[in-house]
Formats: sequence, structure tokens, C-alpha cells
Amino acid sequence: MGLHDLQTLHQDCGDCPIRHRAFCARCDGDELTALEQMKYYRSYQAGQTIVWSGDRMDFVASVVSGIATLTQTMEDGRRQMVGLLLPSDFVGRPGRSTAAYDVTATTDVVMCCFRKKPFEDLMGRTPHIAQRLLEMTLDELDAAREWMLLLGRKTAREKIASLIAIIARRDATLRLRQAAGTLSVELPLTREEMADYLGLTLETVSRQISALKRDGVIRLDGKRSIHVPDFDRLLEEAGDDADGGLPI
Repeated sequence: MGLHDLQTLHQDCGDCPIRHRAFCARCDGDELTALEQMKYYRSYQAGQTIVWSGDRMDFVASVVSGIATLTQTMEDGRRQMVGLLLPSDFVGRPGRSTAAYDVTATTDVVMCCFRKKPFEDLMGRTPHIAQRLLEMTLDELDAAREWMLLLGRKTAREKIASLIAIIARRDATLRLRQAAGTLSVELPLTREEMADYLGLTLETVSRQISALKRDGVIRLDGKRSIHVPDFDRLLEEAGDDADGGLPI
């Protein structure tokens, strides 16, 4: 995405597609004006590193579109994917000068960025921004605990179904086909990345996806596009007791 594309993308905060879920969800007119004055957009191509662990970060950001991964590198050079960043997720930490993880664009990514010092000053003057960031951090903690359950106790089939359900719930651009009632989800990860993230082999991931397709839980359109005829059934396959409500 070139400079012209970024200029075209720029829009008022009130019209932002992730506004109802981002940190700025409760900001009023004056606060949105202040954010407008300090924001800018950055785009990254799939596979591009957004920031390396330990690098100094002079900005914080919200993911507007696309998916990124959080990765940690061990002392012996092994790498482990430890999280996903989806639309409306917050990148960076106010008060922390360096990045804790490698952040890599899995798909093409657009981020709405804010210069860190002005943002920290605004956060100090705006308690509900700090409160919203705290809520998002606690949600992130809950997601991490859910992921511990997924990796530690669920079967391979349940892991695959859970990952599809998590992405569907969090994807701010998911589409619901009104006529057929079919949920369409674009998987942001390759089969190899799914295997790494879920602690499975590539063969197991492919076999379980094929089994879910064979049993009518999902339909495939190419390698990345997945259609879910019945989301409640997908949740059952994931071993999920939640109500499955979708934030459309």
C-alpha cells in the first residue's frame, strides 16, 4: 500500500470501522479531535515485521484491518507464536519504551498509530481511555487463560474448531450471509502457522480440517476461506459452553 492509499484510507474517528470495539469506543467529540491531531496510518505487507522484540516503540496503535502474530524467540533460536492481533486490538504499551514480542503481519495490515508521548498525556487527562485499555488488557488475560485450556486439554479436533471460532468472534469484518445464515471467515494463518500455534503437526491440522469438512461442520472455498453453516455446532465441536454470541 503506497502513500496515496494511506491518504485515501484516512478518515474521521467517528467513521472508523473498529471504533465501537477499540480503545476509543467511549471518546467524545473533543477527545476524538485530540486523537485526530496525533494519529497517522501505517501499512505492512504480509510477512513484514512490524516491530522486533526489544526495539524501541515511539508509537501505540490499533489494528484497523488484517492480522498480525506475536512471537517470542527462545535462547536457542526456537520461535513460538504466542498470540494473534486482530482488528481493534491494541499494539504497544503506554509507559513501556520497548516491544515485548516480535510483531509480524500475517496478512496485509493497516494500523491507526498514535505518537506515544501525546497519547500518554491524553490518557492521563482522560480516565475512560485508561479504563477502556484496562478492560481490553483484562480481556487479553482471559483469552490467554482460555488458550492455556485449549493447548493443555482439548483434542486436536477441538483445537481446530476453537481457533476458527475465536477468529470468527473477533473478526470485525466478518460477513453473515443473511439468506443462508452462513458465517464466512477468512483464516489468517497458513496450515503450517496453525500447527505451530496449536502445538500440532501439519499433517494433523490438515487431517482435522478435512474431517470437519467431511462432517459438514465447515465448508472450504480455497485454502483460506471457511464457511460455517451452523456456528452453534462449531462451538460444540470446540467444546465451548459459551453462548456463541457474535459481535456483528
